[in-house]
Amino acid sequence: MDKTDEKIISLLKTNARTSNAEIARQIGIVPSAVLERIRKLEEKGIIKQYTAVINPEKTGKGVLAYLQVSTNEKPGERCSSECLAEFPEVVELHQVAGEYSYLLKVRTENNQTLAKFLKDKLGTLTSITNIKTTIVLETAKENL
Repeated sequence: MDKTDEKIISLLKTNARTSNAEIARQIGIVPSAVLERIRKLEEKGIIKQYTAVINPEKTGKGVLAYLQVSTNEKPGERCSSECLAEFPEVVELHQVAGEYSYLLKVRTENNQTLAKFLKDKLGTLTSITNIKTTIVLETAKENL
């Protein structure tokens, strides 16, 4: 990856629908070269997918919380991660090193639905031993 690839990626991160002609104009190369570079970035797995950024408040998912989850599972066991990944409220799931086993990014309609998620869904998983919940009040910066 060189500086030109980095510029292409930066433009696509800002707007994945930017045309090859517009990218070419902004970085000073021909559109066919942009197309070829993007194709190679995709083949190498550097560009994994193109996606739309949705406003969660407009879709009724205005509450954002981060959950630090401890489990009693043994190394190599994947039950918790597989179970956690199935919940639609969980929009990101990371297995982490440190005091907790998992870091979850959760979106719900309101505080009551978050409480219901914690009790009725996470509360049913016997491998979970502790949950620390942080509710986001305001997002100052979010890069996707």
